[in-house]
Parts: sequence; C-alpha cells; structure tokens
Amino acid sequence: MVSVYYEDLVLGQSASMEKTVTERDVQIFGESTGDLNPVHFDEDYARKTIFRGRVAHGALSIGFISAVIGMKLPGAGTIFVSARTDFKAPVRIGDTVTTTCTVKEIRERREVVLDCVCTVDGKIVVTGEALVLAP
Repeated sequence: MVSVYYEDLVLGQSASMEKTVTERDVQIFGESTGDLNPVHFDEDYARKTIFRGRVAHGALSIGFISAVIGMKLPGAGTIFVSARTDFKAPVRIGDTVTTTCTVKEIRERREVVLDCVCTVDGKIVVTGEALVLAP
C-alpha cells in the first residue's frame, strides 16, 4: 500500500490500476448494494435495452476510482470527499478496465482535486473528478 503525502503531491502526478470485471464482481456488487437491476443479471432482458446485452453496474467503475485513490494516489489515509462522474460507454463482464487518476489541483487544508478516467481497450468509459483529503 502506498501513501503520497499532501506535501509530496505535484500537479500532473498520476496512478493507474487495471481490473478485469468478472461475473462474481457483478454478483457481489449487486448483492452488496441491493441493485439487482436485470440489465446487470438477465441477458435476455438486457439484449432488449440500449446496451444490447448485460453490463456491469456503473457504480462499480466509481469503485475502481476509489481503489486508485485509496491504494495508490494519494493512497492509504486518503479521505474521499466527493466525486462527479460521467458514464460514456458500458462496461461488460470480461472487460479489463484501466483506471487512471491525475492530480489536477492542490488546494489548502490537504484538499486535492483529481481527474479520473476509466478506459476499456483505450476507449473512455467513465470520466470524473474527485475531491479528496490527502494524508
């Protein structure tokens, strides 16, 4: 586990993680949150939607952003204050999501703004901005 302390952060600094989304990830996320929307669990149902097949929960990608923030940049001890996200494309079971967070702004009182992007095969699937308190 990494911690990059507030005083050591620099603009443009970034960190990334990769995660391949599994059937188990979708199942556990749905069970844990209560989001059992059939677009995530029923292929026949999902084929009739704009997605043309099952997709992972959008909030799972937000979790990948949280993982980068909590494990790498700034890392252990970081407090996630807020986030804004935009979903650009679906994430499907079997997709490998690369999540990158980059320091955009360093404010007073340990506040740091991060630009966050999730991609699958180089295609942007989620963009966002996170406000955190760095350790």
